[in-house]
Amino acid sequence: MSPARAREEAPVRLFKSDFLEFFTHISPVVVLVVWLPAIAWFVWRAFAGRPQGAWLHIPLGFLLGLVVWTPSEYLLHRFVFHFHPKNPSERMQRLLFLVHGVHHAQPRSKTRLVMPPVLSIPLSALFYGLFYALVGLLLNAPHWVAPLFAGFLAGYVVYDMMHYSIHHFSMKKGLLKIIRQHHMAHHFKTPEMRFGVSSPLWDIIFRTNPAD
Repeated sequence: MSPARAREEAPVRLFKSDFLEFFTHISPVVVLVVWLPAIAWFVWRAFAGRPQGAWLHIPLGFLLGLVVWTPSEYLLHRFVFHFHPKNPSERMQRLLFLVHGVHHAQPRSKTRLVMPPVLSIPLSALFYGLFYALVGLLLNAPHWVAPLFAGFLAGYVVYDMMHYSIHHFSMKKGLLKIIRQHHMAHHFKTPEMRFGVSSPLWDIIFRTNPAD
């Protein structure tokens, strides 16, 4: 099915199995239901596990986690979601379409605009392991891990909600207008450029934000 044709039709079916197909459709509400309690739990862990009398690292760690999300979003989008192997097999082409290609084929499909938990939960576990290894073990600062990861998850939630909003709400003023125009240009003008969704910052830094 061509991308142009796919945009005009109902959501393309990805699996023959109704069970598997069910997990490819997700409401943005699910993201909030799954991840807001997770963020709250990591904030609670940050307070419960803090050294006696210490607390300043919690808001600082949360803010730093938010900041760390932004390059992670850019790098995932650029090098994972837009991965283009040389001479890909048919199976690899299908996998890439399942991961992100379907979104470019049908950018306004309401149930395929946020990351399904079957993908976001394993990714979050991987990132938590990286935070724990680098901050908790290598830097010997385990009390920083929970607030950092809470902020990182909050950045992810903002990204997913922003992505849904960009595709389905009018943003006609200020920074939101700039962000929407940036992402729409990624879809309809330069699909191999402009990888930032919640911010164009890293496209500017890495020169993937063409002037046209």
